[in-house]
Amino acid sequence: MVGKDIITMTQEELKRLHIVHKALDKSIIQTESADIIGVCLRQIQRIVKTVRLEGDKGVIHKSRGRPSSRALSEKIKNKALEHYKEKYHDFGPTFAFEKLFEIDKIKMNDETLRLWLIKEGIPYKKRKKSSHRQWRQRKHCFGEIIQIDGSHHSWFEARGPECVFMGYIDDATSRPFGRFYPYEGTLPAMDKI
Repeated sequence: MVGKDIITMTQEELKRLHIVHKALDKSIIQTESADIIGVCLRQIQRIVKTVRLEGDKGVIHKSRGRPSSRALSEKIKNKALEHYKEKYHDFGPTFAFEKLFEIDKIKMNDETLRLWLIKEGIPYKKRKKSSHRQWRQRKHCFGEIIQIDGSHHSWFEARGPECVFMGYIDDATSRPFGRFYPYEGTLPAMDKI
């Protein structure tokens, strides 16, 4: 039969096969080949054993070409897409998937639905990108804007009362300042620097 001896491999599998052949020829030791490929010694021993038994196709993953065991059936896919077209055509994939689960009892992932919509060429609503915040010019004078934050912590390690460290930074000069207060509130925030 024509093409019976043809093996399709990825670049990574070809590299792996080359290293395995070197290990089989004993031009490098298996621990060295494991380091080159990036697997443990036991894994390279399994690969070498498989290549000895099956030949070059032993480096190819056994599940290649098979459908995933977790893949949803074509019936569920068609039902979900049909419901999307009829009821949820103006929804985004995430909201549509929630409604498909909640109302129609179709259990799937939102990313699965999105990929199905792309594959079928069905347009869907995309999120609006949030506008980038504009860079703000620093204030010109000291004291025009002061940024404040309070940090609640046991600052004195139970040797004193719990308090809040209020940190201040002036926008114009970047001059930091801090002070301890019994609470975080209006009066500590408006205290003089």
